[in-house]
Formats: sequence, structure tokens, C-alpha cells
Amino acid sequence: MQTLQEKASQWSGVDTADAFAIDDTNLFQKLGLQTFINLSTNFYTRVYDDEEEEWFRSIFSNSKKEEAIQNQYEFFVQRMGGPPLYSQRKGHPALIARHRPFPVTHQAAERWLYHMEKALESTPDIDADSRVKMMNFFRHTAFFLVAGDELKTQKQQIPCKHAASKPAEL
Repeated sequence: MQTLQEKASQWSGVDTADAFAIDDTNLFQKLGLQTFINLSTNFYTRVYDDEEEEWFRSIFSNSKKEEAIQNQYEFFVQRMGGPPLYSQRKGHPALIARHRPFPVTHQAAERWLYHMEKALESTPDIDADSRVKMMNFFRHTAFFLVAGDELKTQKQQIPCKHAASKPAEL
């Protein structure tokens, strides 16, 4: 039986080592808080304005844009070397559990990634190397969540390296 990590690597085309290359550099120190806020704002502006794929936009219809932006940038900050903003406010990220109410399909993952890639490209403070590392992490994580979506009917708790927080290096 394949692990969720193995499925994520297979489906995303991103090797686990490449997915977690974000841990080789403290991207929070390198890029700063405002860059993560800008990235998340760019991303959710694209999502909420998605005219091509109404089914995708509808996934977010019960969420407030400002809250979605805050949740995302706080998670990114925490996961990429900054202070545990997300955990302090919301508890453990528990990505699979928090995404359980949503249809996390291959199609949804690809659309999410489309918007994230465009958001990364339009956030000028993110250098090319950081962009590649982040996109590899995002791609692997998106398909990790797709694999986790298969567990909706099972009562399993899966350890999630994607949500592990690095200690803040202030």
C-alpha cells in the first residue's frame, strides 16, 4: 500500500526531497512577512475572481476572503521558518482534517496550483530559486491533500510533515 507521501510524489511529479527543499533555507527570513501577505493576497484575489472555473470559485464561497488570506499567509510563514502565527491562532494546521469539508480532487489541486503559480510569478519579492522551492512544496502538498481526500471515509490520523513547523529563527 502506498503512503500518502508516495502518492503525492507520484501524482505531483515532485520527489519528496524536492518538495521539502523549502527546509534548506529559512524562507521567512529571506523573504519577510510582507512577501507572504502579498503572495496570499495575490493568490486569493485570483481565486475569488476566477471567471473561467466557477466550480472552483464556489469551493471558497462560504469563506471570507480576508480570513482565507490570513490563514494562508500565517500557515506559510509558520511552515517556512517564521513564528507559529497559524498555530497560535488556530491550533495545529492538520492540513488533511482542515480540508476534509472540501472536494480536494486532482482537478481542484491543478486549479489551485494554476492560481498559486500565477501569484508566485506576480509577487516580485520572491526570487527564482525561492519560487521553484515553494512551487515544488505547493505541488506536492496539493497532491498530498488529494491523497488524504481518499481517507474521508476512514477514521485515520495521518502524521503530516507538510504542516510541521520549523522553530522560528528570529
